[in-house]
Amino acid sequence: MTVNGGVSTNPAMAEPHPTLRFIERGGAPVLEVGGTWTAFTLHDLRQRLDKARRAAPRGSAAKAPHAVDATHVERLDTTGALEILQLAGGPKAAVETGVKDHAELFEVVKANMVEPVPPRQVDFLARWLEELGRDLVDLGKQIVSLCAFVGEIIVIFLEACVSPKRFRIGAVVQQMFEVWVKALLIVGVLTFLIGVVIAYQGVQQLRQFGAETFTVEAVGISMFRELGVLLTAIIVAGRSGSAFTAQIGTMQVNQEIDAMRTIGLNPIEWLVMPRIAALVLSMPLLAFWGDMTGLLGGAVACTVYLDFTLVQFFDRLRDTVGIWHFYTGMIKAPVFGFIIAAIGCFEGLQVKGSAESVGQLTTRSVVESIFCVIVLDAVFSIIFLLANV
Repeated sequence: MTVNGGVSTNPAMAEPHPTLRFIERGGAPVLEVGGTWTAFTLHDLRQRLDKARRAAPRGSAAKAPHAVDATHVERLDTTGALEILQLAGGPKAAVETGVKDHAELFEVVKANMVEPVPPRQVDFLARWLEELGRDLVDLGKQIVSLCAFVGEIIVIFLEACVSPKRFRIGAVVQQMFEVWVKALLIVGVLTFLIGVVIAYQGVQQLRQFGAETFTVEAVGISMFRELGVLLTAIIVAGRSGSAFTAQIGTMQVNQEIDAMRTIGLNPIEWLVMPRIAALVLSMPLLAFWGDMTGLLGGAVACTVYLDFTLVQFFDRLRDTVGIWHFYTGMIKAPVFGFIIAAIGCFEGLQVKGSAESVGQLTTRSVVESIFCVIVLDAVFSIIFLLANV
């Protein structure tokens, strides 16, 4: 508080306090107010309200007043008018005042008061259906956007075929080193262990029928047709697909993508195409590596659990497993690589403004890639079944 010339400049101390009391007129409760009702004098209104309720005639304070006697109010602003109307039950309260300006102010406040909307009672089923519908709409928009993105990639690829200088071979080779060479160890270890598991389970189950030698066919067909390429695709989706999303998403957060567009560079051509080309070329090589290490794991397990040597294992594999089992897996590999790279780059370009968005879309990229790979694997299986391959 500042005092100049002995006069207080604090408005709350310079003006009279508001007064209120609960009375009855004709058996109806009435709120009688007086004094100054402004934003500067309402700091202790709660205490004054409690005191007025204690001093009110028995039963009158318990009833909600719907009439206000404001004839003794000296000064009033919108804050004070709003408080008075709220104490009186809302904008429908009747207000009696002898000052025209006060009456007009009460009418303005009443016209702008909004009654609280009662909470909507929504049962669990309705809420669940609403969320499901919203998720389906978002999924539809996501599919349309992804299809448009793939179409743009195809158009740019065809334009690059007309002008081969637009292919950035150096960037493709660098990305292949990241997604192929550096992934050999993890793919080899995991597929080797899966081959061991398949051989072990095959021996245990087929031994009951005296057919444990057919473990070789079980390992070979499962690795060639399904597990080799599928496990490789899942590993690549978690490793390289997420890396694509994080790299491009970070560039998006740092506004590097906008800078590229400003200087006339197409991010699809400079960032997306090399990654897609690298993964499409690398996936068959990784799938082949996964097949070989998986077969090696199965062969090692058969030498332990069966009276087989490595030479006998691979001789039987050559004689009993047809070459088309190998081709079916290799046909899937580049398609899986394209889908993983396209989804990873697409989600990276969807990042908006924050590091949190990078993490969320990286997670979504991995989930979507694995989901699409498994769906495509099922589609390929149906096609090969119908083609009797």
